[in-house]
Amino acid sequence: MNLLKQAVLTYTRRHANSRGMALTPVPGLRMMCLEAPSGELHSVYKPLVCLVLQGAKRLIVGKEERVFSAGQSVLVSADMPVIGRVVQASRSEPYLAIAVELEMAILRELTAHLGSPHPPPPSEMPTLFAVDTEAALLECASRLMHLLDRPEAAPLLSPGIMRELHFWLLSGPHGTALRTLADPNSHAGRLAKAIATLRAEYRMRVPVERLAAEAGMSPSAFHKHFKHMTSLTPGQYQKRLRLVEARRLMLDEGFSASHAAFEVGYESVSQFTREYGRLFQAPPKRDAQRVREQSSVHSPCSHSQPSPVAPAKAVSPN
Repeated sequence: MNLLKQAVLTYTRRHANSRGMALTPVPGLRMMCLEAPSGELHSVYKPLVCLVLQGAKRLIVGKEERVFSAGQSVLVSADMPVIGRVVQASRSEPYLAIAVELEMAILRELTAHLGSPHPPPPSEMPTLFAVDTEAALLECASRLMHLLDRPEAAPLLSPGIMRELHFWLLSGPHGTALRTLADPNSHAGRLAKAIATLRAEYRMRVPVERLAAEAGMSPSAFHKHFKHMTSLTPGQYQKRLRLVEARRLMLDEGFSASHAAFEVGYESVSQFTREYGRLFQAPPKRDAQRVREQSSVHSPCSHSQPSPVAPAKAVSPN
C-alpha cells in the first residue's frame, strides 16, 4: 500500500490539474491528490471503481450520501451525476485515490463465463457500494501504475490487468449488480445504450422518443426507469453533462464563459448563465475565479519538475 501511495503522489505532483485530478495514458486510469479539504466537485461518472488510499471523501450519488475513507473501494455501477467533497486531507497526509473506469465489453465477456444471477428488481438496483479493498484489487492497481513508467508496455499489458480487475469485481460482493449492468436485456443494460447516446451527442437536441427506442422502452417507461437510476430526467442529465463540461473548459482550457457555453451546445449565453448558477451556486466567471482562488490556497499536491511520462489529454463527458 505504501508503495502504491508513493506512486500516486509522485505522478499527481507532476500531472494533476488545479483540482488535484490527474489523467494518465493508460485508458480508464486516473487518480486524485489533494492536500486540503475541497469544495464541491461535480462530475458525471461512468461506471467505475475508486480505491481510496488515504484521507476521506464524501460522495452524493442520486439520493445516497456517504463518506468513504482509506482502505475502502467505492464502486459506482451506473452512469451517475456525482457531487464529491474531500473531507479529510492535509499536507502531511494528502487525500489519495485511484479510479478505474469499468469496460462493459469485459464485464459482458466475463459474465458469459461466470453466469448471470437473477437480477434484482429495478427498484432495488443499487448504484453505489463501498467495501474494504481486497488485496487483489490493490495488486491490479499497482501493476497499472507501474505501466506509467513503461508506456511502450501499456498497450500490451493493460488489457490483461483490466480483465483481471474486472474478474475480481465480478467475484466480489457487488458482482450481482455488475452482472445486471452487463446484461443487455436488463433495465440497467438497456438504459446504458440510451445514456451512451446522450454522452456522445450531449451538445445536440436528442428526442426522448429516440432514446426510449434505443432502450427498447415506451417513452413513459423510459422516463421512469431513467430517473430512478440516475436521479435526473433525460433532459436534466444532458444539461448536467453540458454544464460539467463547460466548467472543465473554463478551468482547464481557459475558455471564456460564452465560448464554453457555445462549445457545449447552448444557443443562449443568458440561459447558460442561469442554469450554471443554479448548479454551481455562482455565475460562470465568478465560480471559475472562486475555484482558482481555492486551488491556490487549498492546493492540490505540489507540482515538481516535468516527468518523462506525458499526461493524457483531458476528455469531455462523452
